[in-house]
Amino acid sequence: MNNRNRGRGTDGGRFPSGKGASRDGGQGGGARGFRAETGRKPKPPARVRPNAEYAPEDAGDDPVQGEEQYLAGKHPVLEALKAGRALNKIWVSEQAQRSLVAPILEEAKARGVVVQTADKRKLDQLVPDLPHQGIVAQAAAAAYYEVDDLLARAAERGEPPLLVLLDEVEDPHNLGSVLRTADCTGVHGVIVPKRRSASLTAVVAKTSAGAVEYVPVARVANLVQTIEKLKEAGVWVAGAAGEAPGDVYRANLTGPLAVVIGNEGRGLSRLVRESCDFLVSLPMFGRINSLNASVAAGVILYEAVRQRRAVPAAGGAPTASGDGHAPA
Repeated sequence: MNNRNRGRGTDGGRFPSGKGASRDGGQGGGARGFRAETGRKPKPPARVRPNAEYAPEDAGDDPVQGEEQYLAGKHPVLEALKAGRALNKIWVSEQAQRSLVAPILEEAKARGVVVQTADKRKLDQLVPDLPHQGIVAQAAAAAYYEVDDLLARAAERGEPPLLVLLDEVEDPHNLGSVLRTADCTGVHGVIVPKRRSASLTAVVAKTSAGAVEYVPVARVANLVQTIEKLKEAGVWVAGAAGEAPGDVYRANLTGPLAVVIGNEGRGLSRLVRESCDFLVSLPMFGRINSLNASVAAGVILYEAVRQRRAVPAAGGAPTASGDGHAPA
């Protein structure tokens, strides 16, 4: 059983009681809890080729600009779902016939694909040259993974898991930059929520400078539930928050760790913040008291890399004490 009797910091938060605390600690620990047979190799990321139906250079008023890949019409979208193709989102016209969209809604629900109603003009702008029948889907620029695949990746490398969770980070440029930094720092995977979050689009792929091909990304329905499952699997969860009493340079980040980065404007949501084991901040000396989400992720990840290189065999619990000092 994992040790859940952690001490509390002065902020009433969820700081571990000390460096010796453990969640199935040890080198590569933490891969258990999602899947016992972690020896199975994750399926390799696969680029989605532009579909024959439509690949416009400009997505109109769609929030993601660039060379996106869309499927239009009942049959193309339904067959893509049945084939297991990675889809970011499906738009259904408010005027679409229920009998026409019912099979798609059912299949999308079974596969966890987000469905959103939209005005017919929105769909016309997404695929101006195609009869869409009130149904348009956006294909992902790469395949998505399961969370247990990310943990299995760490176990196969014999390393304590290092993951990044993005709490409603909506800017695709930020997601792309995080993926680029994640590849450079040896992160085993990135986790994003299905709703209110940037998806793997062409803009993300371009901003990542190709890292989307090498860093697995998992999409989850509920980030808080995923954090709890990570804890059960032996991973400690550190949230980046400007008001945290301990800065990142005084925290122990050497064990199985997931770093949570919040929304560009609001930061961490309340439930996600409360679910973290401890919070870390970045020291600020200027007049601007916040950093871009991807920049903050880069600073924290490279501090974790520095600590892990200094103590390569560390497998204990990452910590941050209430007074902002890591245990001796």
